[in-house]
Amino acid sequence: MTWPQPYNPLGSALLSTIVAALPVVLLLGALASQRVQAHWAALLGLGSAMVIAVWMSGMPAASTVAAAALGAAYGLFPIGWILINVLFLYRLAVEHGAFNALREHIADVTADRRLQLVLVAFSLGAFFEGAAGFGTPVAITSALLVGLGFAPLESAVLSLLANTAPVAFGALGTPIIALGGVTGIDVHALSAAVGTLLPPFSLIVPFWLIAAYCGFRRTIAVWPALLVAGVAFAIPQYLMATYHGPWLVDIVAAMCSMAGLWAFLRVWKPSDEVQGQRQSVVQGERQGEIEVGKAWLPWIILAVFVTAWGVPAVKNGLNGISAPTIEVPWLHNAVERTPPVVAVAKPEAAVFTLNWLSATGTAILLAGIVAGLAMRAGRRSIVSAYGDALRRARIPLLTIAAMFGIGFVMRYAGLDAILGLAFAHTGRAYPFFGTMLGWLGVALTGSDTSSNVLFGSLQVLTATQVGVSAVLMAAANSAGGVMGKMIDAQSIVVAGAATGFVGHEGLILRRIFWHSVVLASLVGLWVLVLA
Repeated sequence: MTWPQPYNPLGSALLSTIVAALPVVLLLGALASQRVQAHWAALLGLGSAMVIAVWMSGMPAASTVAAAALGAAYGLFPIGWILINVLFLYRLAVEHGAFNALREHIADVTADRRLQLVLVAFSLGAFFEGAAGFGTPVAITSALLVGLGFAPLESAVLSLLANTAPVAFGALGTPIIALGGVTGIDVHALSAAVGTLLPPFSLIVPFWLIAAYCGFRRTIAVWPALLVAGVAFAIPQYLMATYHGPWLVDIVAAMCSMAGLWAFLRVWKPSDEVQGQRQSVVQGERQGEIEVGKAWLPWIILAVFVTAWGVPAVKNGLNGISAPTIEVPWLHNAVERTPPVVAVAKPEAAVFTLNWLSATGTAILLAGIVAGLAMRAGRRSIVSAYGDALRRARIPLLTIAAMFGIGFVMRYAGLDAILGLAFAHTGRAYPFFGTMLGWLGVALTGSDTSSNVLFGSLQVLTATQVGVSAVLMAAANSAGGVMGKMIDAQSIVVAGAATGFVGHEGLILRRIFWHSVVLASLVGLWVLVLA
Protein backbone atom coordinates (compact mmCIF):
# COMPACT_ATOMS: atom_id res chain seq x y z
CA MET A 1 0.00 0.00 0.00
CA THR A 2 1.40 3.39 -1.00
CA TRP A 3 1.45 6.50 1.16
CA PRO A 4 0.42 9.69 -0.75
CA GLN A 5 2.48 12.80 0.03
CA PRO A 6 0.42 15.66 1.51
CA TYR A 7 1.40 19.15 0.38
CA ASN A 8 -0.60 21.11 2.95
CA PRO A 9 -0.64 18.79 5.97
CA LEU A 10 -1.35 21.53 8.54
CA GLY A 11 -4.26 23.07 6.64
CA SER A 12 -2.32 26.31 6.14
CA ALA A 13 0.07 26.67 3.23
CA LEU A 14 2.13 29.25 5.11
CA LEU A 15 2.43 27.19 8.29
CA SER A 16 3.18 23.98 6.37
CA THR A 17 5.92 25.79 4.43
CA ILE A 18 7.50 27.21 7.59
CA VAL A 19 7.62 23.81 9.29
CA ALA A 20 8.89 22.10 6.11
CA ALA A 21 11.78 24.57 5.98
CA LEU A 22 12.87 23.92 9.59
CA PRO A 23 15.44 21.16 8.82
CA VAL A 24 17.22 23.46 6.37
CA VAL A 25 17.03 26.45 8.72
CA LEU A 26 18.40 24.41 11.62
CA LEU A 27 21.20 22.96 9.51
CA LEU A 28 22.35 26.24 8.00
CA GLY A 29 21.86 28.14 11.26
CA ALA A 30 23.96 25.64 13.21
CA LEU A 31 26.69 25.72 10.57
CA ALA A 32 26.73 29.51 10.39
CA SER A 33 26.93 29.86 14.17
CA GLN A 34 30.36 28.16 14.20
CA ARG A 35 29.42 26.80 17.63
CA VAL A 36 28.25 23.47 16.25
CA GLN A 37 30.54 21.17 14.29
CA ALA A 38 29.36 20.20 10.82
CA HIS A 39 28.60 16.57 11.62
CA TRP A 40 26.49 17.54 14.64
CA ALA A 41 24.69 20.20 12.58
CA ALA A 42 23.95 17.59 9.92
CA LEU A 43 22.67 15.10 12.49
CA LEU A 44 20.49 17.85 14.01
CA GLY A 45 19.03 18.62 10.58
CA LEU A 46 18.47 14.93 9.87
CA GLY A 47 16.74 14.32 13.19
CA SER A 48 14.42 17.30 12.71
CA ALA A 49 13.58 16.23 9.15
CA MET A 50 12.64 12.74 10.34
CA VAL A 51 10.47 14.09 13.18
CA ILE A 52 8.66 16.52 10.85
CA ALA A 53 8.18 13.81 8.20
CA VAL A 54 6.45 11.53 10.72
CA TRP A 55 4.67 14.15 12.85
CA MET A 56 3.53 16.69 10.25
CA SER A 57 3.35 14.77 7.00
CA GLY A 58 2.30 11.45 8.50
CA MET A 59 4.97 9.46 6.69
CA PRO A 60 5.27 5.92 8.08
CA ALA A 61 8.19 5.70 10.52
CA ALA A 62 9.71 2.68 8.74
CA SER A 63 9.68 4.56 5.43
CA THR A 64 11.25 7.60 7.08
CA VAL A 65 14.12 5.55 8.48
CA ALA A 66 14.55 3.83 5.12
CA ALA A 67 14.75 7.21 3.34
CA ALA A 68 17.43 8.39 5.77
CA ALA A 69 19.38 5.17 5.26
CA LEU A 70 19.17 5.46 1.46
CA GLY A 71 20.39 9.04 1.63
CA ALA A 72 23.29 8.07 3.88
CA ALA A 73 24.23 5.23 1.53
CA TYR A 74 24.17 7.59 -1.46
CA GLY A 75 26.26 10.11 0.46
CA LEU A 76 28.92 7.49 1.15
CA PHE A 77 28.72 6.09 -2.36
CA PRO A 78 29.38 7.74 -4.76
CA ILE A 79 30.17 11.10 -3.05
CA GLY A 80 32.26 9.83 -0.15
CA TRP A 81 33.99 7.34 -2.44
CA ILE A 82 35.11 10.25 -4.65
CA LEU A 83 36.40 12.23 -1.66
CA ILE A 84 38.48 9.38 -0.23
CA ASN A 85 40.20 8.65 -3.52
CA VAL A 86 40.84 12.30 -4.39
CA LEU A 87 42.54 12.70 -1.00
CA PHE A 88 44.55 9.55 -1.76
CA LEU A 89 45.80 10.94 -5.08
CA TYR A 90 46.52 14.29 -3.47
CA ARG A 91 48.64 12.73 -0.70
CA LEU A 92 50.65 10.75 -3.24
CA ALA A 93 51.27 13.86 -5.33
CA VAL A 94 52.46 15.79 -2.26
CA GLU A 95 54.69 13.03 -0.91
CA HIS A 96 56.41 12.31 -4.22
CA GLY A 97 57.12 15.83 -5.42
CA ALA A 98 54.44 16.26 -8.07
CA PHE A 99 52.90 19.20 -6.25
CA ASN A 100 56.17 21.09 -6.01
CA ALA A 101 56.75 20.51 -9.70
CA LEU A 102 53.20 21.64 -10.49
CA ARG A 103 53.66 24.81 -8.45
CA GLU A 104 56.83 25.62 -10.38
CA HIS A 105 55.21 24.97 -13.74
CA ILE A 106 52.14 27.10 -13.05
CA ALA A 107 54.49 29.83 -11.79
CA ASP A 108 56.33 29.57 -15.10
CA VAL A 109 53.05 30.17 -16.93
CA THR A 110 52.20 33.05 -14.58
CA ALA A 111 53.57 34.08 -11.19
CA ASP A 112 50.41 36.12 -10.57
CA ARG A 113 48.15 34.58 -7.92
CA ARG A 114 45.00 35.90 -9.58
CA LEU A 115 45.72 34.17 -12.86
CA GLN A 116 46.81 30.97 -11.16
CA LEU A 117 43.45 31.01 -9.42
CA VAL A 118 41.50 31.39 -12.66
CA LEU A 119 43.56 28.72 -14.43
CA VAL A 120 43.13 26.13 -11.66
CA ALA A 121 39.75 26.87 -10.01
CA PHE A 122 37.78 28.03 -13.05
CA SER A 123 39.28 26.46 -16.19
CA LEU A 124 40.74 23.21 -14.84
CA GLY A 125 37.86 22.81 -12.39
CA ALA A 126 35.38 23.06 -15.27
CA PHE A 127 37.15 20.18 -17.01
CA PHE A 128 36.74 17.90 -13.99
CA GLU A 129 33.13 19.04 -13.59
CA GLY A 130 32.43 18.07 -17.18
CA ALA A 131 34.21 14.75 -16.92
CA ALA A 132 33.10 13.57 -13.46
CA GLY A 133 30.98 16.08 -11.51
CA PHE A 134 29.54 15.01 -8.14
CA GLY A 135 32.08 16.82 -5.93
CA THR A 136 35.18 15.90 -7.95
CA PRO A 137 36.17 19.42 -9.13
CA VAL A 138 35.88 21.05 -5.71
CA ALA A 139 37.91 18.29 -4.09
CA ILE A 140 40.66 18.49 -6.71
CA THR A 141 40.94 22.24 -7.22
CA SER A 142 40.78 23.15 -3.54
CA ALA A 143 43.55 20.66 -2.80
CA LEU A 144 45.56 22.01 -5.74
CA LEU A 145 45.20 25.59 -4.53
CA VAL A 146 46.47 24.65 -1.07
CA GLY A 147 49.44 23.00 -2.75
CA LEU A 148 50.05 26.22 -4.68
CA GLY A 149 50.24 28.21 -1.46
CA PHE A 150 46.70 29.56 -1.05
CA ALA A 151 45.34 29.52 2.50
CA PRO A 152 42.94 26.64 3.26
CA LEU A 153 39.92 28.96 3.77
CA GLU A 154 40.68 30.83 0.54
CA SER A 155 41.11 27.57 -1.34
CA ALA A 156 37.80 26.17 -0.12
CA VAL A 157 35.74 29.32 -0.69
CA LEU A 158 37.22 30.18 -4.09
CA SER A 159 36.95 26.63 -5.41
CA LEU A 160 33.27 26.60 -4.46
CA LEU A 161 32.70 29.97 -6.11
CA ALA A 162 34.43 28.89 -9.33
CA ASN A 163 32.43 25.66 -9.58
CA THR A 164 29.24 27.31 -10.80
CA ALA A 165 28.79 27.96 -14.53
CA PRO A 166 29.91 24.44 -15.58
CA VAL A 167 27.62 22.55 -13.16
CA ALA A 168 24.55 22.33 -15.41
CA PHE A 169 26.54 20.28 -17.96
CA GLY A 170 28.53 18.30 -15.40
CA ALA A 171 29.34 14.60 -15.60
CA LEU A 172 28.92 14.50 -19.38
CA GLY A 173 25.57 16.30 -19.37
CA THR A 174 23.91 14.17 -16.69
CA PRO A 175 21.77 17.01 -15.18
CA ILE A 176 20.28 17.89 -18.59
CA ILE A 177 19.70 14.25 -19.51
CA ALA A 178 17.92 13.69 -16.19
CA LEU A 179 15.86 16.86 -16.72
CA GLY A 180 14.75 15.60 -20.12
CA GLY A 181 13.76 12.29 -18.56
CA VAL A 182 11.44 13.78 -15.93
CA THR A 183 9.91 16.51 -18.14
CA GLY A 184 9.59 14.70 -21.46
CA ILE A 185 11.24 17.67 -23.21
CA ASP A 186 13.82 16.94 -25.90
CA VAL A 187 17.36 16.92 -24.46
CA HIS A 188 18.70 19.04 -27.32
CA ALA A 189 16.05 21.72 -26.71
CA LEU A 190 16.90 21.81 -23.00
CA SER A 191 20.63 21.92 -23.76
CA ALA A 192 20.17 24.85 -26.13
CA ALA A 193 18.03 26.72 -23.57
CA VAL A 194 20.59 26.26 -20.79
CA GLY A 195 23.27 27.20 -23.32
CA THR A 196 21.48 30.52 -23.77
CA LEU A 197 21.12 31.17 -20.04
CA LEU A 198 24.62 30.39 -18.76
CA PRO A 199 27.25 31.92 -21.12
CA PRO A 200 26.82 35.46 -19.70
CA PHE A 201 27.66 34.04 -16.28
CA SER A 202 30.61 32.13 -17.68
CA LEU A 203 31.94 35.58 -18.59
CA ILE A 204 31.10 37.03 -15.18
CA VAL A 205 32.45 34.27 -12.92
CA PRO A 206 36.21 34.79 -13.58
CA PHE A 207 35.81 38.49 -12.72
CA TRP A 208 33.66 37.70 -9.70
CA LEU A 209 36.15 35.10 -8.53
CA ILE A 210 39.11 37.46 -8.59
CA ALA A 211 37.13 40.33 -7.06
CA ALA A 212 36.22 38.02 -4.18
CA TYR A 213 39.89 37.16 -3.79
CA CYS A 214 41.59 40.55 -3.95
CA GLY A 215 39.07 43.33 -4.59
CA PHE A 216 37.80 45.36 -7.53
CA ARG A 217 40.93 47.44 -8.27
CA ARG A 218 43.25 44.47 -8.59
CA THR A 219 40.63 42.66 -10.65
CA ILE A 220 40.57 45.47 -13.21
CA ALA A 221 44.35 45.21 -13.54
CA VAL A 222 44.03 41.70 -15.04
CA TRP A 223 40.77 42.19 -16.94
CA PRO A 224 42.23 41.22 -20.36
CA ALA A 225 43.23 37.76 -19.10
CA LEU A 226 39.93 37.27 -17.29
CA LEU A 227 38.06 38.22 -20.44
CA VAL A 228 40.07 35.72 -22.47
CA ALA A 229 39.38 32.93 -19.94
CA GLY A 230 35.66 33.76 -19.85
CA VAL A 231 35.14 34.25 -23.59
CA ALA A 232 37.16 31.13 -24.44
CA PHE A 233 34.78 29.22 -22.16
CA ALA A 234 31.47 30.95 -22.90
CA ILE A 235 31.55 30.76 -26.71
CA PRO A 236 32.30 27.02 -26.93
CA GLN A 237 29.78 26.46 -24.15
CA TYR A 238 27.08 28.16 -26.21
CA LEU A 239 28.05 26.47 -29.47
CA MET A 240 28.34 22.96 -28.04
CA ALA A 241 25.13 23.27 -25.99
CA THR A 242 23.17 24.65 -28.94
CA TYR A 243 24.45 22.60 -31.86
CA HIS A 244 25.79 19.38 -30.34
CA GLY A 245 24.05 18.63 -27.06
CA PRO A 246 24.93 18.50 -23.36
CA TRP A 247 27.48 15.68 -23.33
CA LEU A 248 30.83 17.39 -24.04
CA VAL A 249 29.99 21.03 -23.31
CA ASP A 250 32.19 21.49 -20.24
CA ILE A 251 35.10 19.40 -21.47
CA VAL A 252 35.41 21.30 -24.76
CA ALA A 253 34.80 24.71 -23.15
CA ALA A 254 37.30 24.05 -20.35
CA MET A 255 40.01 22.93 -22.75
CA CYS A 256 39.44 26.04 -24.88
CA SER A 257 39.61 28.23 -21.76
CA MET A 258 42.86 26.67 -20.53
CA ALA A 259 44.47 26.82 -23.97
CA GLY A 260 43.30 30.38 -24.61
CA LEU A 261 44.51 31.65 -21.25
CA TRP A 262 47.87 29.88 -21.58
CA ALA A 263 48.42 31.29 -25.08
CA PHE A 264 47.42 34.80 -24.01
CA LEU A 265 49.78 34.75 -21.02
CA ARG A 266 52.66 33.94 -23.35
CA VAL A 267 52.37 37.45 -24.79
CA TRP A 268 50.78 39.47 -21.95
CA LYS A 269 51.73 40.00 -18.30
CA PRO A 270 49.93 42.05 -15.62
CA SER A 271 51.65 45.23 -14.50
CA ASP A 272 50.91 44.67 -10.79
CA GLU A 273 51.87 41.12 -9.96
CA VAL A 274 49.98 39.75 -6.93
CA GLN A 275 51.59 37.04 -4.82
CA GLY A 276 50.65 35.51 -1.49
CA GLN A 277 52.72 34.99 1.63
CA ARG A 278 54.05 31.77 0.19
CA GLN A 279 55.27 33.16 -3.12
CA SER A 280 55.30 31.08 -6.22
CA VAL A 281 58.66 30.12 -7.57
CA VAL A 282 59.66 32.61 -10.25
CA GLN A 283 62.22 32.63 -13.00
CA GLY A 284 65.77 32.51 -11.62
CA GLU A 285 64.74 30.90 -8.31
CA ARG A 286 64.18 27.38 -9.59
CA GLN A 287 66.73 24.67 -9.04
CA GLY A 288 67.17 23.26 -12.54
CA GLU A 289 64.51 22.86 -15.18
CA ILE A 290 60.86 22.47 -14.31
CA GLU A 291 59.76 18.84 -14.49
CA VAL A 292 56.64 19.48 -16.55
CA GLY A 293 55.83 15.82 -16.99
CA LYS A 294 56.13 15.17 -13.26
CA ALA A 295 54.01 18.22 -12.47
CA TRP A 296 51.03 17.20 -14.55
CA LEU A 297 51.40 13.43 -14.64
CA PRO A 298 48.96 12.60 -11.78
CA TRP A 299 46.32 14.96 -13.15
CA ILE A 300 46.71 13.81 -16.75
CA ILE A 301 46.28 10.22 -15.58
CA LEU A 302 43.26 11.30 -13.52
CA ALA A 303 41.74 13.14 -16.51
CA VAL A 304 42.19 10.08 -18.74
CA PHE A 305 40.54 7.75 -16.24
CA VAL A 306 37.56 9.94 -15.28
CA THR A 307 36.91 10.88 -18.93
CA ALA A 308 37.02 7.23 -19.98
CA TRP A 309 34.72 6.27 -17.11
CA GLY A 310 32.28 8.96 -18.21
CA VAL A 311 31.87 7.56 -21.73
CA PRO A 312 28.43 5.87 -21.86
CA ALA A 313 29.75 2.75 -23.60
CA VAL A 314 32.42 2.25 -20.91
CA LYS A 315 30.03 3.00 -18.06
CA ASN A 316 27.37 0.65 -19.42
CA GLY A 317 29.94 -2.07 -19.99
CA LEU A 318 31.24 -1.82 -16.43
CA ASN A 319 27.69 -1.77 -15.08
CA GLY A 320 27.05 -4.96 -17.04
CA ILE A 321 29.89 -6.65 -15.19
CA SER A 322 28.82 -5.63 -11.70
CA ALA A 323 26.13 -3.19 -10.63
CA PRO A 324 23.81 -4.90 -8.14
CA THR A 325 20.63 -3.00 -7.30
CA ILE A 326 18.77 -3.06 -4.01
CA GLU A 327 15.10 -2.14 -3.75
CA VAL A 328 14.95 -0.39 -0.39
CA PRO A 329 12.45 -2.14 1.92
CA TRP A 330 9.53 -0.01 3.21
CA LEU A 331 10.40 2.75 0.72
CA HIS A 332 10.54 1.45 -2.86
CA ASN A 333 7.17 2.28 -4.48
CA ALA A 334 5.77 2.90 -0.99
CA VAL A 335 5.57 6.69 -1.39
CA GLU A 336 3.41 8.40 -4.00
CA ARG A 337 3.93 11.83 -5.59
CA THR A 338 0.59 13.44 -6.33
CA PRO A 339 -0.71 16.43 -8.35
CA PRO A 340 0.09 19.30 -8.67
CA VAL A 341 3.72 18.27 -8.22
CA VAL A 342 3.28 15.67 -10.97
CA ALA A 343 0.65 15.47 -13.68
CA VAL A 344 -0.46 11.98 -12.65
CA ALA A 345 0.05 10.36 -9.26
CA LYS A 346 2.85 7.81 -9.34
CA PRO A 347 4.88 5.84 -6.78
CA GLU A 348 8.47 6.87 -6.12
CA ALA A 349 11.17 4.31 -6.80
CA ALA A 350 13.80 3.80 -4.09
CA VAL A 351 16.62 1.73 -5.55
CA PHE A 352 20.26 1.80 -4.48
CA THR A 353 22.69 0.79 -7.20
CA LEU A 354 26.12 -0.35 -6.04
CA ASN A 355 27.83 0.37 -9.35
CA TRP A 356 31.28 0.17 -7.79
CA LEU A 357 33.10 -0.60 -11.05
CA SER A 358 31.63 2.27 -13.05
CA ALA A 359 31.70 4.81 -10.19
CA THR A 360 33.83 7.92 -10.68
CA GLY A 361 35.52 7.22 -7.35
CA THR A 362 36.79 3.91 -8.71
CA ALA A 363 38.29 5.69 -11.71
CA ILE A 364 40.03 8.09 -9.31
CA LEU A 365 41.30 5.16 -7.19
CA LEU A 366 42.79 3.44 -10.24
CA ALA A 367 44.26 6.74 -11.41
CA GLY A 368 45.86 7.18 -8.00
CA ILE A 369 47.42 3.71 -8.07
CA VAL A 370 48.71 4.16 -11.64
CA ALA A 371 50.01 7.66 -10.82
CA GLY A 372 51.71 6.33 -7.69
CA LEU A 373 53.48 3.63 -9.69
CA ALA A 374 54.42 6.17 -12.38
CA MET A 375 55.92 8.39 -9.66
CA ARG A 376 57.84 5.35 -8.39
CA ALA A 377 55.99 5.17 -5.11
CA GLY A 378 56.46 1.82 -3.41
CA ARG A 379 53.63 -0.43 -2.34
CA ARG A 380 54.08 0.60 1.29
CA SER A 381 53.93 4.28 0.34
CA ILE A 382 50.73 3.79 -1.66
CA VAL A 383 49.07 1.88 1.19
CA SER A 384 50.21 4.53 3.70
CA ALA A 385 48.78 7.33 1.54
CA TYR A 386 45.44 5.55 1.36
CA GLY A 387 45.36 5.04 5.12
CA ASP A 388 46.05 8.74 5.58
CA ALA A 389 43.19 9.58 3.21
CA LEU A 390 40.79 7.38 5.18
CA ARG A 391 41.85 9.01 8.45
CA ARG A 392 41.30 12.50 7.05
CA ALA A 393 37.91 11.57 5.58
CA ARG A 394 36.27 9.86 8.55
CA ILE A 395 34.42 12.90 10.00
CA PRO A 396 33.54 14.39 6.58
CA LEU A 397 32.07 11.02 5.56
CA LEU A 398 29.75 11.04 8.59
CA THR A 399 28.73 14.60 7.75
CA ILE A 400 28.09 13.84 4.09
CA ALA A 401 26.00 10.77 4.99
CA ALA A 402 23.82 12.85 7.32
CA MET A 403 23.51 15.68 4.78
CA PHE A 404 22.21 13.34 2.11
CA GLY A 405 19.92 11.74 4.68
CA ILE A 406 18.25 15.15 5.13
CA GLY A 407 17.76 15.57 1.39
CA PHE A 408 16.29 12.11 0.89
CA VAL A 409 13.94 12.34 3.88
CA MET A 410 12.68 15.72 2.65
CA ARG A 411 12.21 14.32 -0.85
CA TYR A 412 10.28 11.18 0.11
CA ALA A 413 8.24 13.00 2.78
CA GLY A 414 7.24 15.68 0.24
CA LEU A 415 8.79 18.51 2.28
CA ASP A 416 10.76 19.62 -0.78
CA ALA A 417 7.54 19.79 -2.80
CA ILE A 418 5.88 21.94 -0.10
CA LEU A 419 8.75 24.43 -0.43
CA GLY A 420 8.56 24.24 -4.22
CA LEU A 421 4.83 24.93 -4.30
CA ALA A 422 5.42 28.05 -2.20
CA PHE A 423 7.59 29.39 -5.04
CA ALA A 424 4.95 28.39 -7.57
CA HIS A 425 2.42 30.84 -6.07
CA THR A 426 4.37 33.92 -7.17
CA GLY A 427 2.35 34.63 -10.35
CA ARG A 428 3.96 36.82 -13.00
CA ALA A 429 7.22 36.89 -11.04
CA TYR A 430 7.44 33.12 -11.33
CA PRO A 431 10.37 33.11 -13.84
CA PHE A 432 12.51 34.72 -11.15
CA PHE A 433 11.27 32.59 -8.27
CA GLY A 434 11.26 29.43 -10.37
CA THR A 435 14.94 30.00 -10.97
CA MET A 436 15.45 30.44 -7.24
CA LEU A 437 13.62 27.13 -6.76
CA GLY A 438 16.37 25.46 -8.78
CA TRP A 439 18.90 27.20 -6.55
CA LEU A 440 17.11 25.92 -3.45
CA GLY A 441 16.95 22.41 -4.91
CA VAL A 442 20.71 22.18 -5.36
CA ALA A 443 21.36 23.81 -1.98
CA LEU A 444 19.18 21.10 -0.40
CA THR A 445 20.29 18.06 -2.38
CA GLY A 446 23.87 18.95 -3.34
CA SER A 447 23.25 18.02 -6.96
CA ASP A 448 21.92 19.81 -10.03
CA THR A 449 20.82 16.41 -11.29
CA SER A 450 18.81 15.73 -8.12
CA SER A 451 17.27 19.21 -8.21
CA ASN A 452 16.18 18.68 -11.80
CA VAL A 453 14.63 15.33 -10.92
CA LEU A 454 12.84 16.82 -7.90
CA PHE A 455 11.49 20.02 -9.43
CA GLY A 456 11.65 19.54 -13.21
CA SER A 457 8.06 18.37 -13.62
CA LEU A 458 6.80 21.03 -11.18
CA GLN A 459 8.54 23.73 -13.23
CA VAL A 460 6.87 22.54 -16.44
CA LEU A 461 3.40 22.29 -14.88
CA THR A 462 3.63 25.71 -13.24
CA ALA A 463 5.07 27.36 -16.35
CA THR A 464 2.10 26.08 -18.35
CA GLN A 465 -0.33 27.49 -15.77
CA VAL A 466 1.45 30.87 -15.63
CA GLY A 467 1.83 31.13 -19.41
CA VAL A 468 5.64 30.98 -19.61
CA SER A 469 7.76 28.73 -21.83
CA ALA A 470 8.02 25.30 -20.24
CA VAL A 471 11.41 24.74 -21.89
CA LEU A 472 12.72 28.01 -20.46
CA MET A 473 11.58 27.23 -16.92
CA ALA A 474 12.91 23.67 -17.01
CA ALA A 475 16.24 25.12 -18.16
CA ALA A 476 16.01 27.83 -15.49
CA ASN A 477 15.76 25.13 -12.82
CA SER A 478 19.12 23.77 -13.94
CA ALA A 479 20.76 27.17 -14.58
CA GLY A 480 19.60 28.61 -11.26
CA GLY A 481 20.73 25.45 -9.55
CA VAL A 482 24.37 25.97 -10.49
CA MET A 483 24.56 28.91 -8.09
CA GLY A 484 23.26 26.75 -5.25
CA LYS A 485 26.13 24.32 -5.73
CA MET A 486 28.55 26.54 -3.82
CA ILE A 487 26.47 26.51 -0.62
CA ASP A 488 25.22 22.94 -0.54
CA ALA A 489 26.46 21.40 2.67
CA GLN A 490 28.05 18.38 0.99
CA SER A 491 30.25 20.54 -1.25
CA ILE A 492 31.29 22.65 1.72
CA VAL A 493 32.25 19.53 3.66
CA VAL A 494 34.21 18.16 0.68
CA ALA A 495 36.06 21.47 0.29
CA GLY A 496 36.85 21.56 4.00
CA ALA A 497 38.15 17.98 3.97
CA ALA A 498 40.26 18.47 0.83
CA THR A 499 41.95 21.57 2.28
CA GLY A 500 42.41 20.25 5.81
CA PHE A 501 39.95 22.87 7.07
CA VAL A 502 37.66 20.36 8.78
CA GLY A 503 35.61 21.83 11.62
CA HIS A 504 35.31 25.27 10.06
CA GLU A 505 32.49 24.58 7.61
CA GLY A 506 30.36 27.33 9.16
CA LEU A 507 33.03 29.90 8.33
CA ILE A 508 33.18 28.65 4.73
CA LEU A 509 29.38 28.93 4.49
CA ARG A 510 29.35 32.49 5.83
CA ARG A 511 32.05 33.54 3.39
CA ILE A 512 30.30 32.05 0.35
CA PHE A 513 26.58 32.44 1.13
CA TRP A 514 25.89 35.92 -0.20
CA HIS A 515 27.88 35.28 -3.37
CA SER A 516 25.49 32.40 -4.02
CA VAL A 517 22.35 34.44 -3.31
CA VAL A 518 23.39 37.41 -5.47
CA LEU A 519 24.51 35.30 -8.43
CA ALA A 520 21.34 33.18 -8.28
CA SER A 521 19.26 36.37 -8.20
CA LEU A 522 21.07 37.63 -11.30
CA VAL A 523 20.27 34.38 -13.10
CA GLY A 524 16.64 34.81 -12.01
CA LEU A 525 16.51 38.33 -13.39
CA TRP A 526 18.02 37.12 -16.68
CA VAL A 527 15.34 34.43 -16.93
CA LEU A 528 12.67 37.03 -16.14
CA VAL A 529 13.97 39.21 -18.98
CA LEU A 530 13.93 36.29 -21.43
CA ALA A 531 10.46 35.27 -20.31
